[in-house]
Amino acid sequence: MTMKKKINDSKKSKYIFVTLCIGCCALVVLSLASDMSVGPLKYVSGYVITPIQKGMNEVGNWISDKGIYLQNNVDYAARCQELQEKVDQLTAENTELLADREEKERLEKQLELSAQYDYDKVGARVIARDSDNWFNVFTIDKGSNDGIEVNNNVISNGGLVGIITDVGPNYAIVRSIIDDYSNVSAMVTTTEDTCIIAGDLRLIDEGKVNLVKLTDSRDKVTVGDKVVTSDISSRFLPGILIGYISEISMDSNNLTKSGYITPAVDFRHLREVLVIKEQKAVSGAESSLKKAVSKETEGLVNDSTEDSTETAAPEEATTADNGQ
Repeated sequence: MTMKKKINDSKKSKYIFVTLCIGCCALVVLSLASDMSVGPLKYVSGYVITPIQKGMNEVGNWISDKGIYLQNNVDYAARCQELQEKVDQLTAENTELLADREEKERLEKQLELSAQYDYDKVGARVIARDSDNWFNVFTIDKGSNDGIEVNNNVISNGGLVGIITDVGPNYAIVRSIIDDYSNVSAMVTTTEDTCIIAGDLRLIDEGKVNLVKLTDSRDKVTVGDKVVTSDISSRFLPGILIGYISEISMDSNNLTKSGYITPAVDFRHLREVLVIKEQKAVSGAESSLKKAVSKETEGLVNDSTEDSTETAAPEEATTADNGQ
């Protein structure tokens, strides 16, 4: 009953409101249509209609103001969106410019540190690598279109990185000296004694690379000595810094020494490299001499390691036998 009563009261209120609205409208029409300046209609019009008109004007003004306010908000929101897009664009452009500037600065530093190597070089960015954290094999963004060829030496921050093993028009593959299949013929600068720098990924976490077959007959090689590529290497240009001796000890044969070097290159954070476009030229006499030397030192080489190296990666690997 209560609910039904409320519904009936609501309907009555609506009817009354509609009736009043119709009456007001009728009075407004009559007031506008009549020329009477006096009389009951004028009095009723002034007493009833004028307040209604005033209220309607206020409502109209409020609606108009609200419309202007809403339109201003819409315009403001659109302007904010436009400005935000502009800010995003400028931020992206600024980030790109900063990245380009940082890359340019790094390459300039690379060239400065590598100025000691008087060779024609081309800068390249590292664009891909193996799934592990180390740059033992990686791809750069320069290739044959830039004059890069297989066996070009690769350096970074003045130190030897590795060698080009494959080339495409706009990319090249680099095998670094820390790779398991890499062997580099090297020399200790203080004594000019030769050795082999053998890659081993198990060691690089400790920040070192194998040094083997060091012929230190005068026992003068010490920790801290600089190791560079040797003159007898068939693929690596001479005198490129490889690293510094960190440990050294006599081998069981009492003829050679082994140990470790700390590489000059940070193989965890390679971003840009320099590719030396000049290659090592090996004459027939030099090649014959290397073969003769390798035969004399054949007994000092671990045959199983050498065979494994040559079989796994004959085009990249360099053994003591061939003077790499």
